[in-house]
Amino acid sequence: MSAGPRRIVVLTGMSGSGKSTAIRALEDAGYFCIDNLPVLLVPRLTELAELGGTAPRVALVMDAREGAMLAEAPRVLGDLRRDGHEVEVLFLDASDESLQRRFSETRRRHPLAPEGSVEAGVRREREVLRELRLMADEVIDTSGLTVHDLKREVQARFGEEGQGEPSLTVLSFGYRYGVPPQADLMFDLRFLPNPFFVPELKGLTGLDRGVAGYVLQAAGASEFLERVQSLCEFLFPRYQREGKAYLTVALGCTGGKHRSVALAEELARRLAPAFPRIRVQHRDIDKE
Repeated sequence: MSAGPRRIVVLTGMSGSGKSTAIRALEDAGYFCIDNLPVLLVPRLTELAELGGTAPRVALVMDAREGAMLAEAPRVLGDLRRDGHEVEVLFLDASDESLQRRFSETRRRHPLAPEGSVEAGVRREREVLRELRLMADEVIDTSGLTVHDLKREVQARFGEEGQGEPSLTVLSFGYRYGVPPQADLMFDLRFLPNPFFVPELKGLTGLDRGVAGYVLQAAGASEFLERVQSLCEFLFPRYQREGKAYLTVALGCTGGKHRSVALAEELARRLAPAFPRIRVQHRDIDKE
């Protein structure tokens, strides 16, 4: 029996980046899920899903455990797309520091360095997965995410509800901690006055009414929001027509606690009427 067109999510990424959490989130969202299936057997998976009478959505984990067979991934995924399947590659990543800390906390050995250091394993795995990362349709940096955050992120992007509309995330961050790799649009807010230098506001965040008022009333803040809102309303439908179902708008300031948080909240409020599947994430709000 020939399998019909299916939505196939290929979940890949670094060991310790949260692939187990993500595959469980996809399973909870109704996907037929398989972990560690040899890449050469992936075409058979769609046939098995058809015979099993499952929903036309499949998710599988493909990572460094494949060994030499991983080199076949581009060909296999290309064949699936030519057969009419909607294939999306999601790569989970995290900083080297975060990965090493997670391995230390769980006392696990790194699969690519069973007798060596975790640091060496992470380095080797980045080399092995370089091609898959370049193929990815979406990269999620899990360094600052809890397991609950990651589950919500995956289900918001790949869940069934509202699939006809793009899922939008407005993300605040601090340049001090690096730029978010998942950002589709990124804006630098460091042109605005910094509440960090106002003693009574320094210890608060952009969620506080006083901080938000200070930032939003600053010269240029209102015009900036109007221009970004207009740009988003122009771009998002066009992205959607090209098949991009989830978009991230990132707003950055120095530390990710004041200006970016306040403007992310306000931008999301302004965009919500046109884009009901919108959410706000503050990556660095709890960092010092």
